[in-house]
Amino acid sequence: MLDIYHFSYGWLTPILAYVLSFTGSFLGLQCAARARAGEKRLLWLSLAAVSIGGTGIWVMHFIAMLGFSIQGSPIRFDVPLTLFSAATAIVVVGIGLVLVVTPHPRMWALLTGGLITGLGVAGMHYTGMHAMNSSADISYDTTLVVLSLVIAVVAATAALWFTVNVRGQLAAVGASLIMAVAVCGMHYTGMAAMRAHGGHEHGTPEGTDALQLLAPLIVGIAIVTMLLLISVSLTSIERDLELPPVRPATVRPAGDDVAPPPVRYPLAQEYVDDDPWNTPRRPEHVPVVDEPVTQYWPSRPVPRNH
Repeated sequence: MLDIYHFSYGWLTPILAYVLSFTGSFLGLQCAARARAGEKRLLWLSLAAVSIGGTGIWVMHFIAMLGFSIQGSPIRFDVPLTLFSAATAIVVVGIGLVLVVTPHPRMWALLTGGLITGLGVAGMHYTGMHAMNSSADISYDTTLVVLSLVIAVVAATAALWFTVNVRGQLAAVGASLIMAVAVCGMHYTGMAAMRAHGGHEHGTPEGTDALQLLAPLIVGIAIVTMLLLISVSLTSIERDLELPPVRPATVRPAGDDVAPPPVRYPLAQEYVDDDPWNTPRRPEHVPVVDEPVTQYWPSRPVPRNH
């Protein structure tokens, strides 16, 4: 049996894989939260599937595989099969999200979605491992394979439960940390199930070197992650923007548009003889008539006998 190394670059690859898994899970939860709001549901679910299945699971798997090596046996990757494993991860996560992200999620939908997604993710993992070409003969420990399947189903069910129930940024961060631990645990459990034996083939196997795949992978991850972050940030601003409350329109009474009634002035005045200016006074018995407001009595009336 040949020696297998899972940490050829030390802690660099597992830490980077965990960070990418956390990032994909967090973005996926944010997209799922917007899908729950009801606007552009299929678009946000598709973005969530790409985030969780693509970045959070498949990219994490590939980065972790960079630290994998077999004693005395070079490793190459089958590109079409590797890309097929990526599509598998995105599709199965999308199926699970469509089942659970509904106005009224059901328990059977959560369990069914978790089973489909978990088995699909495990299938993606072992498809990606099968895409790895080596001159060694590869076998697997059945017990660890079954354990990795159980972890995958439990992790997928927990991830779908988080997408339905998580509210708020702090809760999303905590859920993403747990999801990343589950995904990494499933991956390294499956990797621990691998056994390598000396084969009869010699020379370099067919396929592409891991580093040749890494450059376009990093560019693609950077572009997709940046676009998702921009989309999530913009929708957060629109959602969190608090507009002033709408005040009801003030309706003036119809009477405000009607001219006020005319001022009542005395028709006749009784003058007092002892008043040199004969200031007009209004007795109680003198009748009054309505006249326009613009007519006024003179401030200093002319004396009657002048």
